[in-house]
Amino acid sequence: MRLRSAAVAAALLLGSAASGAQELVVSAAASLTNAFQAVGKSFEQARPGAKLTFNFAASGPLLAQIQQGAPVDVFASADQETMNRAASANLIVQSSRADFAANTLVLILPSASTQKPNQLSDLTGGGFQRISTGSPATVPVGRYTMEAIDKAGLTAALQSRWIYGESVRQVLNYVARGEVDAGFVYRTDALIEPEKTRIALTVPTTTPVTYPIALVAASKNAALANEFIAYVRSAPGQEILQRHGFSKP
Repeated sequence: MRLRSAAVAAALLLGSAASGAQELVVSAAASLTNAFQAVGKSFEQARPGAKLTFNFAASGPLLAQIQQGAPVDVFASADQETMNRAASANLIVQSSRADFAANTLVLILPSASTQKPNQLSDLTGGGFQRISTGSPATVPVGRYTMEAIDKAGLTAALQSRWIYGESVRQVLNYVARGEVDAGFVYRTDALIEPEKTRIALTVPTTTPVTYPIALVAASKNAALANEFIAYVRSAPGQEILQRHGFSKP
């Protein structure tokens, strides 16, 4: 199993090497990194000869790569909106689309922070001058965050305080390094840095945080791609996802 990040998007777009019969490229939301690495290892063990290459980044840039012809077989997004755009552009096989996981939006603080927010409105206080989330235009966690902030009537009050990350993992890193006072990430991400961050609030979202997966229409290895999608949704795949903090959709 190989791992790619957004930094290798250019190589993907150049179509560096044609996928062999037993090779798959899976583009997946950054929040799935640890879980999908584990799922991929398990899938390769269960399917001898299969080789997975993962490309992890924010869902929006991943979709843009597919639109530009990146050789991707499977796409897993952190929201329905991005997958809807993929479907509208005929970039996925609609019949293969399925929800496979759910998550929760949380507010996290650096572990050394002495702040104790009890509700979102507490973020307007002087102790929260720098608040991070993903860029709403391209990162699903940013859209979930802004929906919650808008519903709480805090859009104007917090407008000047946002530090936007290119992915949910970048937001997590900002908080873990103490570069911001608070950040909005998924619960699964917060669990990765328990020594450096702490969950302050669970944030209700207007739109449920669910993850869809689908076969990319241009895939040259649809049969194996569908096998991987089925494995993600199978009992072994779901057990791994739940071990990493995800819940069933």
